[in-house]
Amino acid sequence: MASVYSEDYQSVISMLKNARKERGITQTQLSEAFGRPQSFIAKVENGERRLDIVEFLHLARLLNFEPAAVIDKIYRKYQPL
Repeated sequence: MASVYSEDYQSVISMLKNARKERGITQTQLSEAFGRPQSFIAKVENGERRLDIVEFLHLARLLNFEPAAVIDKIYRKYQPL
């Protein structure tokens, strides 16, 4: 299992965080729309909590962020066995 400190995971979180900030959305606003406490968003953005794929997709949708672009970027880095 990849760590929250892996380059790939940090890239995902950075893209989500940048999308939130570019849209002028606060952690509190995002957490309310997501139905979780603000501390949830803070922990995700600080690498204290790992997102699962469903949470990632929900956050991407709330941020009007295209998740396929992020997934494709990581997917293409690895060659099949």
